[in-house]
Amino acid sequence: MRFTLLAALALAPLTAPVHAAPPFVAPLPPTIPWHGSSERLVAKPTDPWITPAEAANFARTPSYADTSAWLERLVAASPLLHREVFGRSAQGRELYAIRASKSGGGAKPVLFVQAGIHSGEIEGKDAGLMLLRDIALRGKDRLLDRADLVFVPIFNVDGHERSSAWNRPNQRGPDNQGWRTTAQNLNLNRDYIKADTPEMRAMRSYLNRLNPALVLDLHVTDGVDYQYDITFAFAGWAGYFAHSPAIGRWLDAHYRPAVSASLARNGHIPGMYVDAVDPRRPDQGINLNPDAPRYSSGYGDLARQPTVLVESHSLKPYRQRVLGTYVLVEESLRLVGEEGAGLEQAIAADRAARPATEVMKWKPAPAPLYVIPDFRGIAHASVRSPASGGNEIRWLGRPVTQSMPVFGKVPDTIVTLPAAWWVPVTKPEVIALLKLHGIAFETLAAPRMVTLDMVRLVDPTLAKPDEGHVPLTAAAYVHASRSETYPTGSVRVPSDQPLGLLAAAMLEPESPDSLLAWNFYPEILMRTEYIEGYVIAPLADRMLAADPALRAAFETKLAADPKFAADPDARLGWFYERTPYYDERYLLYPVGREFSR
Repeated sequence: MRFTLLAALALAPLTAPVHAAPPFVAPLPPTIPWHGSSERLVAKPTDPWITPAEAANFARTPSYADTSAWLERLVAASPLLHREVFGRSAQGRELYAIRASKSGGGAKPVLFVQAGIHSGEIEGKDAGLMLLRDIALRGKDRLLDRADLVFVPIFNVDGHERSSAWNRPNQRGPDNQGWRTTAQNLNLNRDYIKADTPEMRAMRSYLNRLNPALVLDLHVTDGVDYQYDITFAFAGWAGYFAHSPAIGRWLDAHYRPAVSASLARNGHIPGMYVDAVDPRRPDQGINLNPDAPRYSSGYGDLARQPTVLVESHSLKPYRQRVLGTYVLVEESLRLVGEEGAGLEQAIAADRAARPATEVMKWKPAPAPLYVIPDFRGIAHASVRSPASGGNEIRWLGRPVTQSMPVFGKVPDTIVTLPAAWWVPVTKPEVIALLKLHGIAFETLAAPRMVTLDMVRLVDPTLAKPDEGHVPLTAAAYVHASRSETYPTGSVRVPSDQPLGLLAAAMLEPESPDSLLAWNFYPEILMRTEYIEGYVIAPLADRMLAADPALRAAFETKLAADPKFAADPDARLGWFYERTPYYDERYLLYPVGREFSR
């Protein structure tokens, strides 16, 4: 149901004077009163192991130092817990995890839980502290009978310490919230495939050693209002968009119903991660799209590593969000222990698969994928804003149930995967990234000449700066067979390996998140040799006189492009490109694609 503007304006909260509240206090929508059985999880004020967030009645979250001190005290009190340092941040803070295990690690499937990748979205940290306490000291150690828990309380530790009450105006609590990006102003949840940050490089190395059965990436959503307090997503939701289809089926058939049922039993409202098609018109539908490998869930799908994106709802009270996150993590640990064999089989099936093709680009589907008949929304109105000059949404705090279409994508660009990719020794940073991600390759002990499919870019353009890079796109990627000699130290990356799809996402030129797209090869955009006008002009005149087809093409270009026709240098450059003096490596992507040996 949707309110009209007149009905909305009749409500008292909408007619209050604009100066009734301090001008810089974010006017969040009304909240829905909530009580659930998960409230029993909160420690009593007299409990000596009350967490800092519980002691503050969930109004505040502890600092990095206070979090570390509390966890060190807990680890010292329990033989089940161990602290593992796996790296350092850009500002030098330790990156650490708490491992909860009855066996010391190594024999059981691992649930890996990562909190604070966006450190203003921090209820995962406070939920994890409560759960670790209850496992170590309050009788829930049975959860470790058949699985281990590895918990990172704060991934973005530097951003966590850039704490303020003004960091996240769309979020209801806590009073102090960390910053989204790192001290280098980079978003860790855009860094999975390119791994620019010391935090992500450390995390990738750590996860390669752990080889977890399931990864949870804990976030808080922004966006529209609705009744769901804990939402989540994964590749393969409802059967869509899984590069690892066996893992996707397990998550959809086993994980989703079990976690949803546990949350509901505890008084929470679980749902699919809500990404509105149009936040100003939320009734238009929500998106269910394939995730790119820059994100945790998209990366995990390509890396055959089951990954669930958890997004608690930012407009719900912090206490409610922490408790719902606790329930989800606890149920996930139980499930990994009790159904770990089925999950391991799904992982093995996907790691053994060798698909011949991969979708590189998607486009909007012409019709909804399906419809949610009983979507639990919130009533809203459209209100004219003098500031924006248009109609803006106003959430009214009243639950409604409505039909909601779910929109998705269909394949746009599908590539046939080669037998291997060849990366020259002149790109050591690319080779280092392949090694970091655990992708197998052969290093050449001697130069080798091979005939490969190679790509030349046509009309490349640079986008706005993004995540420390200036991304690159091209009007076309022209493939051609070419004989190329790769020097000693170059690498051959076979696609016949468990991480073949991840290698393709990194190395295929058309991949939107490839290292080429992130502009790891800026040198191919430069021409360093040139030809003087007093040489090329007479040479061009001779070319025109000798080649009627060339003359026709030139005249067509002149007629179609007046700017070109009026530019003497551009005209001479056109001829230079058609001489053997021109740099034949200009705009040539140096990674070759092998289809036969």
